[in-house]
Amino acid sequence: MWARGAALAGFMQYLRANLSKKVGRLVDWSGGFWERRYSAEPVLDDEALVGRLRYVLAHGVKEGLVERSAEWPGLTCLPQLLGPARRLFQWFNWTRRWSKRGSEGWAAGEGRFAEEIAEPVELEVAPLPCWEGLGEEQRRRAVRGLVEGVEAEARAQDKPVLGVGAVRAQHPHTRPEHLKRSARPLGHASTRQALKELREQYRAFVAAFREAAARWMRGDFSARFPLFSFPPCVVPCRVTRIL
Repeated sequence: MWARGAALAGFMQYLRANLSKKVGRLVDWSGGFWERRYSAEPVLDDEALVGRLRYVLAHGVKEGLVERSAEWPGLTCLPQLLGPARRLFQWFNWTRRWSKRGSEGWAAGEGRFAEEIAEPVELEVAPLPCWEGLGEEQRRRAVRGLVEGVEAEARAQDKPVLGVGAVRAQHPHTRPEHLKRSARPLGHASTRQALKELREQYRAFVAAFREAAARWMRGDFSARFPLFSFPPCVVPCRVTRIL
């Protein structure tokens, strides 16, 4: 997925909202799925980018839920990274369902996941930009190496694993006894120097925004804001009329 500026935030808002609605219907869950708001942190170099892929592939294994990444029963991109890059999904078009209300043979309140409103959606997983020069088998070998490293680390912990059967048997509303909460990083990089430079850039961004916002709030609408930032809302002052 590629997006710039506000386009990425808009896409994630659409995706999260629709996932909450559709998957929520399947598991009897109301409201959003994620406690935190969405945020996007920059990945500064190729090594850090590969590290982010490794983090994704470690899901389920690092938490002690399954022994192997390939065993994870939920959605995973691993089969597409090791096999055909394209995969076909079904998207249930609820707008079409709404237009069918009252039509012959369509029962009210039914059919949220009916085949009649399903549309095929093809998802293609693109290679990492730093791997585009590699052959297909080289990329698969690199992915297998990441997975082997993840699984070796998990085995070294020598902790009990829940197992696929127990994962599937859990109720969707089950919550862990202890939730891990950590601050979001400013960005991802393989060197401290890169993170230091990013931090300096961010401080300069904040300073420029605050200066422009102060001028804007004083009524100077010619103030220029840094790229990808938004002017604050200006509330008109109440005018008291004396008769």
